[in-house]
Amino acid sequence: MSRKVLLIVGLLVIVALALTACATTSGGSSGGEKTVTIGFTASQTGKYNVSSGRQSNGLQMWMDDINAAGGIKLSDGTVLKFAAKSYDDESNKDRVQELYTRLATEDKADFLISPYSSGLTAAASVIAEQYGKVMITTGAASDATYQQGYTLVYQAYTPASRYLTSSVDLLASLDASAKKVAFVYENSKFSTSVVEAAKAYAENKGYEVVLFEGYDPDTKDFNPFINKIQAAGPDAILGGGHFQDGSTFARQLSEKNINVKFISLLVAPPEPTFAELGDAAVGVAGPSQWEPSAKYSADAAKAAGMDWLGLSSTEFAQKYQEKFNEEPSYHAAGGYAAGLLLQNAIQKADSIETSKVKAALDATNLMTFFGALKFDTSADRHGLQVGHSMIVVQWQRDSSGNLVKQVVWPSSGATADPLYPIR
Repeated sequence: MSRKVLLIVGLLVIVALALTACATTSGGSSGGEKTVTIGFTASQTGKYNVSSGRQSNGLQMWMDDINAAGGIKLSDGTVLKFAAKSYDDESNKDRVQELYTRLATEDKADFLISPYSSGLTAAASVIAEQYGKVMITTGAASDATYQQGYTLVYQAYTPASRYLTSSVDLLASLDASAKKVAFVYENSKFSTSVVEAAKAYAENKGYEVVLFEGYDPDTKDFNPFINKIQAAGPDAILGGGHFQDGSTFARQLSEKNINVKFISLLVAPPEPTFAELGDAAVGVAGPSQWEPSAKYSADAAKAAGMDWLGLSSTEFAQKYQEKFNEEPSYHAAGGYAAGLLLQNAIQKADSIETSKVKAALDATNLMTFFGALKFDTSADRHGLQVGHSMIVVQWQRDSSGNLVKQVVWPSSGATADPLYPIR
């Protein structure tokens, strides 16, 4: 073989090796940039579309922020950037299972984020576990999902069993003479688990539960339930379900001028658009996973012996307002917090390998603008959120007559005294 031919062959070998090296680094196995696919569904249509849309906004903002900051750099030099793969689940459980199967098998999503609502999340969790995908759940508070023996599903929200207990504590702090409570709630996985736990908690505190009634998720006429409330004569009404039914229930309670001292409903009151009810919103309280006025900080995390990650509540609220032209609800904050949980685990694991990220999630002891985040790692409740706590908000009129949402519980974080009694 001539020297010229040998030289050409040698050059071709060098080029081939260089191309192989480039392919290796671009794939992210060692050095270069790798795109990490986050798979999830959102309820672009159906009854969950309001809250689900805000949750998706928060998650997307986290992806935009982490990518704009240069991604996550692993010790081997690989830079991780994030991209979403998402579908409309139509607020339908059957669609969720179909779509999460597609995300896991066809789309090859590296990690999953849950849909909004406990019922849809329960359906997605089966798929995540079946296909060995780590899934962060947000917008889903039911305890039951974490009692199925799953090992890869991790909850961001305060569990349903502690969702309304803060409202019971607030009522007790306001009026020792108030002893009768009515529960009127949506017949859904989330709402039922919340009120059953709250009922047991209230009875243990000495309250008499004078009404315990569920309603169909599509209920638009609450008059039959309101008539039962009037007959029962409670001091307080607790319950609700999701935004549409909760806001309708609150409006009709106001129209009927029901004489109760305290109302606390799930999901609807923390939403900024609840203010559109006008006078019907005044005095209505509700548990919230997060509010813009929450004062979690790096100093608070350090004092508690926890890690800190991300931006402050004020920074998050300002950025969200600028990006989406609306005040963020806790659903939006929960979407962003799900991203932070995944980010923290990947950084701690220095890898996107499932087993390593799982181990990092199990060891999570984190504080973010969303609050404290930590998981139960026992076999019978693995992934249940044990670090995060609820706050209670209430709609009030300010000195100018404007409707404003105030934090009224716990007292240490309150922005206003509770309006009590409300009628």
